[in-house]
Amino acid sequence: MKRTPLESWIAAKIGAPGRPEPELLRAYQLEKLRETVAYVKSRSRFYKQRLADVSADDIKSLADIARLPFTYPQDIAGSPNDFICVSPREIERIVTLSTSGTTGNPKRVFFTPDDQELTTDFFHHGMTTLTDETDRVMIFMPGTTPGSVGDLLTKGLARYGCTGIVYGPVRDYNHALQALIDEKITALVGIPSQILALARTELPGGGKLSVKNVLLSADYVPKAAVRAIERAWGAAVYGHYGMTETGLGGGVECQARDGYHLREADLYVEIVDPVTGIPVPDGDEGEVVFTTLTRRGMPLVRYRTGDRARFMTEPCPCGTVLRRLGRVMGRLGEVIRLPDGRTLSITELDEIILADDGVIAYDASLETRDGEVTLAVVLRSEGRTDTARLAQRLQSQFGHLFASGVLKLDVREGDPAFFTTGTLKRKITDRRGY
Repeated sequence: MKRTPLESWIAAKIGAPGRPEPELLRAYQLEKLRETVAYVKSRSRFYKQRLADVSADDIKSLADIARLPFTYPQDIAGSPNDFICVSPREIERIVTLSTSGTTGNPKRVFFTPDDQELTTDFFHHGMTTLTDETDRVMIFMPGTTPGSVGDLLTKGLARYGCTGIVYGPVRDYNHALQALIDEKITALVGIPSQILALARTELPGGGKLSVKNVLLSADYVPKAAVRAIERAWGAAVYGHYGMTETGLGGGVECQARDGYHLREADLYVEIVDPVTGIPVPDGDEGEVVFTTLTRRGMPLVRYRTGDRARFMTEPCPCGTVLRRLGRVMGRLGEVIRLPDGRTLSITELDEIILADDGVIAYDASLETRDGEVTLAVVLRSEGRTDTARLAQRLQSQFGHLFASGVLKLDVREGDPAFFTTGTLKRKITDRRGY
């Protein structure tokens, strides 16, 4: 098994001879953390106020990061310009993101050319995990705008002679499959829900795929989806973790495909208790929090992502000295509270519904019908799924909810036209009371 290429990449970035041994990497991160705190306090209107009571001199060890206050998504939505640390003319790329915050204001994230180069460099080295110069990679993500994820990914691939082709988000699955065939694609990158639907769409007559490796990104990756894609195409499925706020890239799985190796020369990642905010021991699940260490346009200090994960404690089979972030288990905000206080989440439904080989996609919502709360599941399976049998499996798995009368269940086939491009962040839609 090939060791993650991020190891040698990070060693070079931190000036470590050979391998980035943990003590050398932690010393580098401490130095960069202190530099970042001093930098944002001198240049960012937001952090001048948020970090008024602390200084870089207060950070004697990485454990002292717990003394720094958190940054929240609503902080960015409320005053994005206050985070900028450079002249406006130095900003090359602005990404606007919708937010579920109470203000409804979108988040805006700013990048300088050097910030974008950091991401391209990560994509360059990270993608060598699963591709080489002989591969042709189809990118089912936005990429027509300079600085977009598809654009940076294509540039990163080109640095080692690999061909990247931006297709964009899937709107017509038959057309996308034909493009994979026509372009002789050997690897692809895309959103989990869309790639699963693609894998379960019948190939055009006489068509044959050459896909060997798949990278899923931009959302939680259900295990059921990974198994389904691997069965359908005989391809190895890798996961990538990242978001716009991390600089698009965050971490990628190695050939062991069991946890993300992070770009630790650019990010310092913590796992904290989502209620108390106190860092938890390695191995315990909590909320992912990160601090940028090398960004200049819009650095972020202790940004709370809302993602649930843990640091893995066992050594990686690839033999690296780098840590692994376990696969993200969903988002804290996705959990729906039911009338009796119990909860339900899209991640729980995924492992049952997506395990059905006939399901191409589905939508789930909670609705009030005749005074009763109903879990409505609308499938796109084009008649390939026995809805009654799937309903039985759901009732068996969540019997404590249905047997007690807390929930009613409605599973039905939907109009294929209802399912178009899918969404980046899937969730159970709560329509109670609307």
